[in-house]
Amino acid sequence: MRARKHVNDSDSITLALPKGRVLDAVLPVMKRAGIVPEKGLSDPDDRRLRFSTSVPGLSIVLVRSFDVATFVAFGAAELGVAGNDVLMEFDYPEIYAPVDLKVGHCRLAVAEPKAMLGGDDPQRWSHIRIATKYPELTKKHFARRGVQAECIRLSGAVELAPSMGLSERIVDLVQTGETLKANGLVEVEQIAEITSRLVVNRAALKTRPEELNQWIARFREAADA
Repeated sequence: MRARKHVNDSDSITLALPKGRVLDAVLPVMKRAGIVPEKGLSDPDDRRLRFSTSVPGLSIVLVRSFDVATFVAFGAAELGVAGNDVLMEFDYPEIYAPVDLKVGHCRLAVAEPKAMLGGDDPQRWSHIRIATKYPELTKKHFARRGVQAECIRLSGAVELAPSMGLSERIVDLVQTGETLKANGLVEVEQIAEITSRLVVNRAALKTRPEELNQWIARFREAADA
């Protein structure tokens, strides 16, 4: 399953990072681990997707948060930073997640229109329709409770689904709850606490254990600091 890199890049290391709010949170952790990216990485006007770093042979690729796991699982990147929401959704056996970086704190939750709240009891659900970016994770969560979840996959604007008649409820990431409130929704059940993790390609770890274990140790120290 490992993707082949360019022949001249066989000794390099690629670190896949997610675009968005987690990027700013993980940059101080990277700095404590000894990695300083070239200028422009966190500049929204910079359209580049690949950046060099202060570490010779280590470069950064900037991708969508959901794509970090795919880049690492298929060997296009040896290292990455991904939320455990993404790891639970895709469940790639090729990925090892040894370090909780303790950034990107939020929660994955079920929400519904405020008008439904008074007469609703989550413990009595047997079949529900849910709009979400996490259909596999959502189905597994409710299956453990004996609830059949019919999932409608959306890649964005999930909060619109109930008001547009797509679904009764949603499953999405919640940080402050303000977006839910602004769209007339309330949180009714929490599925998981979410943080960002250092992820490693297992095949790369087997073939380059000394090098990658050194980075795992550095990131662990940086996260604990």
